[in-house]
Amino acid sequence: MYPDGTSKWRQHLTLDLPNPEHRPVWLHACSVGEVGSVAPLVEELIHLHLPIHLTVVTKTGFAHAKRLFGSRIGISYLPWDIPGLMRRFIGQLDPRLLLLAETEFWPGMLAGCHKRNIPIVGINTRISDRSFPRYRASRFLWKRWLSPVSLFLAQSELDAERLARIGVDSDRIRAVGNLKYAINPPEVDAAGLRKRLDTSMKRPILLAASTHSGEEKILLDMWLEWKRLQPDLLMLLVPRHPERFDGVADILKQHDIRFFRWSDKKHIPQSDIVLIDAMGVLARLYTIADIVIIGGSLAPVGGHNPLEAAICGRGVITGPHVQNFREVMQDMQRQGAAVIAEDAPALNETVRRFLQHPNDLKYLNAHAATLMQDNAGVLKEIMDSLSPFLVRIINKST
Repeated sequence: MYPDGTSKWRQHLTLDLPNPEHRPVWLHACSVGEVGSVAPLVEELIHLHLPIHLTVVTKTGFAHAKRLFGSRIGISYLPWDIPGLMRRFIGQLDPRLLLLAETEFWPGMLAGCHKRNIPIVGINTRISDRSFPRYRASRFLWKRWLSPVSLFLAQSELDAERLARIGVDSDRIRAVGNLKYAINPPEVDAAGLRKRLDTSMKRPILLAASTHSGEEKILLDMWLEWKRLQPDLLMLLVPRHPERFDGVADILKQHDIRFFRWSDKKHIPQSDIVLIDAMGVLARLYTIADIVIIGGSLAPVGGHNPLEAAICGRGVITGPHVQNFREVMQDMQRQGAAVIAEDAPALNETVRRFLQHPNDLKYLNAHAATLMQDNAGVLKEIMDSLSPFLVRIINKST
């Protein structure tokens, strides 16, 4: 049970149903990443004064949605995709339109909306390397299950091609770009944030973002070498999952490294590493970092969103496992805004190069800023594609 009285499992079972505004736009996004990616679209819909109800699957997705949108939209957990439960939920919500983020294809949800003549649009649709073979092997089912979807707005031409190969008619697919590009930089007092972490305001900062199990040890094994090149270097270490904060602190102690925890004090004393043991801080840290390493890429996780760094004018360094953001990383690499290291030694060498050649780092970060400027139109493309559906809703509301 959450402080606001929300029970995840009661909502999954439709024992607790939401009380939505009259006939909202229903937007479904699974977890933190999807919620973050659709945030610019949600803000546009709010600007149009449309009632919105967002459903999620995970606790972290729910918490992130609450942080981003508060009470401006309805937020609840998605019921389990069992016909009776989904019918009950859709009947209560009675949406005018369903927007499905990425690959949230739930057959019961799609069928339930189809029976009530609710239009469905896939937004930011992505078919990953891992899931594509499964979709292709069962394409005879997906062709039928996805038939109620009026339009898919795919992240890339490759995603559009994969949709066609699992049975979606090409006239229902449009490659419009990745909605993740449509993010805004965080509102932050960068000077105040930097002063809390570095009272001298002069130390170069290396940010290791969203690290996973095993990655901290890899980075710490390189740390002394980086410190020899840049003695005043400060590392900000941000584990991806909060349940690992204490474990990472133990790893730092084992390495006999001088560190401090973000949560311990308002002003951080002089240290080699600051362990960021709090959620919701990472986006602000990109604004003060000099070198950014994205975690989940040295371990076979698939990486995390590099655009949160790019929107702050920061290029990124990753390990080889970037399949979750393959298209974005390829774009960034082509534009000189990212380095994908083939393994840990190559990552080590890349960091060494940037420490020794600050102009190379300056170019990396400048290219990231340019990339974001060049892709600033993706939200307009999506809104233009949604316009026929939204106009019908607006006209019926007036």
